[in-house]
Amino acid sequence: MDDVQVTGAGIGEDSPVRQAALEAEAHVDEGGWDQAPRLFALVSTAALLAAQPELSDRLGDSGEYTPVEQELPPGQDVETLLPQIGWPDQVDGCAVVMERVTLPAEVEAELPEDPAEAAEFAAGHPRRQEMRIVAAALRDGSAHVAVRPRVPADAPLIEGPGILPDLVTMLLATLVD
Repeated sequence: MDDVQVTGAGIGEDSPVRQAALEAEAHVDEGGWDQAPRLFALVSTAALLAAQPELSDRLGDSGEYTPVEQELPPGQDVETLLPQIGWPDQVDGCAVVMERVTLPAEVEAELPEDPAEAAEFAAGHPRRQEMRIVAAALRDGSAHVAVRPRVPADAPLIEGPGILPDLVTMLLATLVD
């Protein structure tokens, strides 16, 4: 992955990649919580409409990129799946939306080493926080990450530079020729 570089363009500011990420998150949010991870190809809206003009009514006033949901194999986690993916040239970027349980930093020392035991520990911990994560990246290295806490129900997205850089790097690696 030495040829993958995060440029920082678009992280923490409004940009086409941010708008695509937020569109994917809003789509997933319509289905509520407790969903499997969702993967999206980000394609140029103009190119998509040029190839399929009949979509103009459905896409309406879409942004620069349109998220196109991809079917994922059931039961495979995102961290295992992403290194197996390579996108064709027609795909300008990708986004993933997933849910994770987080714990405060001071609790991490208590986590069991076994991954299954650690997941069980985190799921039952009274200070756990459930989060929906959306991360999107484009071939030019621009990226955006946002996190939505489950509680309270009206919690705003937490967005900004430096959130989950390893996940962004994994997404960018899927876009390298």
